[in-house]
Amino acid sequence: MVGVLDHVMCRVEDLEESMAFYQDHFGYEEVGRWDAETFTNVHLAPEGASDDDATLELTYNHDGRSYTMGDAWGHIAVRVDDVYEAYDELMEAGVDDYRDPESCGGQYAFVKDPDGHEIEIVERDYGARWSLDHTMIRVENAEEAIGWYQRALDYELVRRSEHDSFALYFMAPSDAPEEAMTVELTYNYDGDGYEMGDSWGHLAARVDDLEADWETLMRRDADDYRDPESCDYNYAFTKDCDGHEIELVER
Repeated sequence: MVGVLDHVMCRVEDLEESMAFYQDHFGYEEVGRWDAETFTNVHLAPEGASDDDATLELTYNHDGRSYTMGDAWGHIAVRVDDVYEAYDELMEAGVDDYRDPESCGGQYAFVKDPDGHEIEIVERDYGARWSLDHTMIRVENAEEAIGWYQRALDYELVRRSEHDSFALYFMAPSDAPEEAMTVELTYNYDGDGYEMGDSWGHLAARVDDLEADWETLMRRDADDYRDPESCDYNYAFTKDCDGHEIELVER
């Protein structure tokens, strides 16, 4: 039913500062913008990104509000050829030193954007440099979360990684191209609950027919959060079993 992940949205407190961060350090370009009366949405993607790559949507609300990060959302991840080289490049450009490759076993690294959103740097031999590889969210019941994405969105478990205190499950459509973004479900074995916060917004998935696919979601007992009519038939929103918002967009 649902296609590849189209974008991930996060909220920012200073749009120009946030855009400059992604443009200067990741070579992102503005590929879409919506200036509404009360907010502005800007979509960014790296040079060389394909149509199957997800974009990063920065949402700026004009009322100057602040946001709480919460911990139900984890991070976005971007692709590079060499994690050490990429991290050194960011450090030389003045990005704050958050978690360097050595502290992560040499497998990945982390920085933060001006609003505190975590950005993982991962090595991949496919996709454009700095393109979005995955978005991580935390779930309270791994089996229930995996089942929700399988049942509601027709996603499949494409990769998993078991560790001493947590497990990672990567979900995507079965026919998704390699460069498409996946959703990483993180399950911590300690059974902690999570706070959603409002700094992260949503994931968005592409559909062929907004109204028909929404009806399919409703038959699959997905959350009737914001139906197409309430969104002027431009998009719609449901929520997964942990409360993460999922937008449906027709492309």
